[in-house]
Amino acid sequence: MSTETLEKPDFEVTDAAFARIAQILAKEDAADSLRVSVEGGGCSGFSYKYDLVSDDRQPDDLVIEGEGATVLIDSLSIQYMDGSKLDFVDDLMGQSFQISNPHAVANCGCGTSFSI
Repeated sequence: MSTETLEKPDFEVTDAAFARIAQILAKEDAADSLRVSVEGGGCSGFSYKYDLVSDDRQPDDLVIEGEGATVLIDSLSIQYMDGSKLDFVDDLMGQSFQISNPHAVANCGCGTSFSI
């Protein structure tokens, strides 16, 4: 039996992202969390997926709470996003959630697709 301790995955959510998630959830009667996941596909190989969910916590989810908002990431997806940061950007190009992923070796122009 191994006595090795598994390190908790590292994923940061900025104050701007928490604030925007809280605004969105306040308008949604049927959702209490934002689920961020990785799925195959997209022009670079993987893509980020954002879903508003309710009562969707799984035992192995990474749960990040702050500013009245909750972000959930499943154990498979966090393997691809460990060390990443979720931010909400509001600039001349528009408003969007953006993930800075240190494992991504390429990103597409839209910012939702990446490769490792």
